Amino acid sequence: MTSMLPPRGPAPAPTPSAPPAAAPNGVPAPAPRTAAPVGRTRAAAAGVAVAATVPYLGLKLLWLTGHPVGVGDAEAMNDLWLVNLLTFGMDAVAVLLALAFVRPWGRRAPAGLVAFPMWVATGLLGTLLFALPVLLLSALLLGPEQTPPGTDDGPSGWVFQVVYGGFAVQGLALITGFLLYARERWAGLLRHDRIGDLPHSPTLTTQRAFACVAAPLAAGVAAARFYWACGGTTGLPLEWQEHRARGVAVMDGVAALMAVTAGAALLLLVFRGRPEWRLRGPLAVLWTAAGSLFGWGAWQVVAFGTSAAAPDARRAVPGPMILVESAQVVTGLLVLAVGAVALAERASARAVPDTAWSSATPLSGRTADVESAQ
Repeated sequence: MTSMLPPRGPAPAPTPSAPPAAAPNGVPAPAPRTAAPVGRTRAAAAGVAVAATVPYLGLKLLWLTGHPVGVGDAEAMNDLWLVNLLTFGMDAVAVLLALAFVRPWGRRAPAGLVAFPMWVATGLLGTLLFALPVLLLSALLLGPEQTPPGTDDGPSGWVFQVVYGGFAVQGLALITGFLLYARERWAGLLRHDRIGDLPHSPTLTTQRAFACVAAPLAAGVAAARFYWACGGTTGLPLEWQEHRARGVAVMDGVAALMAVTAGAALLLLVFRGRPEWRLRGPLAVLWTAAGSLFGWGAWQVVAFGTSAAAPDARRAVPGPMILVESAQVVTGLLVLAVGAVALAERASARAVPDTAWSSATPLSGRTADVESAQ
């Protein structure tokens, strides 16, 4: 039997690997770069964020196509088609953001195309994350809110539970994914510096001037929102004066808190107060609070209108409410301008390239532990 087997010859010599291509000057060209792998935690956060948008997008798509599921007044959806279209688009942007955190095209996207919509999303969703526990606690202590007669034609109770439950999950997942994304892409800008380490840049005087305008505006917004949260009705539409929903009052209270913290954090940073404090905490507070002011102010301007004239006088938006909403938008834009200038100077001073994704250098230390979740 063994004679029928072919004779065993020597093992073939391994084929030598091709030498690296030489550049015209004779220096070997560098190996092609590949993108660093995405960690499990960021991938999971992006997947959860996308999944959490499905109920809301599904409802909006049904309403836009003439299927008022979960709505008592079917004709009301015809009047709200533009609002439904805008909110559908806003949640679609959240899907794109979640994908940008894990897909190669998101790694190459300009910083502003990722940071600005995420700033607004953090403000909108972060505000809801603050408000929802208060609403749940109030329901436990005070019981479910009783709606007055004739106002039961809005969305059913299960619609609010599905929508806002999805918002809560989406907010936590989207913010988690963004933090991991930003930690790697802008690691050089997010070191454990202290407030006192911030340089006295050439534009610091301009930043302080913007802050001295934004802080009083934020204080005015906080005063008005706190007044409405406590039951004040001056400056509100007649419909809201007749019946002030508990959820609206809670949102006003959270908006007042966001305005106070935004103004305080901005002044703290530009005037270098508390130099021994870590920089990340005030930055995170300012990022969320300013995004909340801008996002909710802009949304209310779009949703409620900018004119005191309306076909239904009970729903007309009075001038004081328009003024407060506009002040929120302006305050957010001023904070955005200060932050953009400061971060641009910080990046220039440190020569931090926005190319953290261009090499396959493995993650190390705590970042690797968080990203791989091993």
